[in-house]
Amino acid sequence: MSNDTDFPALVEEHFQVPSQDRLGSVTISTRKPRIGLLYGSLRKRSYSKLLTIEAARLLEHMGAETRIFDPLGLPLPDGVPDSDSKVQELRKLTSWSEGMVWCSPERHGAMTGIMKAQIDWIPLSLGAVRPTQGKTLAVMQVSGGSQSFNAVNQLRVLGRWMRMITIPNQSSVAKAFQEFDEDGRMKPSAYYDRVVDVMEELVKFTLLTRDHADYLVERYSERKESEEELSKRVNAEAGGTTIASGM
Repeated sequence: MSNDTDFPALVEEHFQVPSQDRLGSVTISTRKPRIGLLYGSLRKRSYSKLLTIEAARLLEHMGAETRIFDPLGLPLPDGVPDSDSKVQELRKLTSWSEGMVWCSPERHGAMTGIMKAQIDWIPLSLGAVRPTQGKTLAVMQVSGGSQSFNAVNQLRVLGRWMRMITIPNQSSVAKAFQEFDEDGRMKPSAYYDRVVDVMEELVKFTLLTRDHADYLVERYSERKESEEELSKRVNAEAGGTTIASGM
């Protein structure tokens, strides 16, 4: 490995060496971790909904505050203005959350369109705020047949795209119709134990990262780009050019 310390492509003023001191310089939150939960089915007896409710119960028992989004009535992405009440409800829940749980049935080897539509309505940015960036995420799925991981794998891809901290553990419940009793409660099983594991891990990761999220996802390329954009604006204003909003 070269010992060359010359980096001609690097803009040194925007380069920062990761620092343990920066991680220790924040005020630790004392409020309950805030977890938002999404599920991907509208069926009357929806197993993804039942699993989501079971997860919320566990999260509450672990000291978290939870909110579950009901996708019934959510329009297709871009089918209505984003001022739609269901869209705004979903976006407010996302902004409120410090961590999330996404739970989808597997249909035709993939997550459901209902699940994808919810995620598609969540923007990467709302003005200067990125509503999902740096937040934790746990992924789960239910299957009608044998155990599969197609839906959770796809949800992981989306979590990465949304710049979320997706925890290592996950839950995939096979033959979900056998795993819940008449009251909708999950029966004792290895699947149930895994759900407990996943929620426990989500709470731990949320407590560990929520106060450091801004620093953890801060990037050299964006610090550099921000200054370049500022320079363009200042130069344009100095030259008498008016930049209209919305161009």
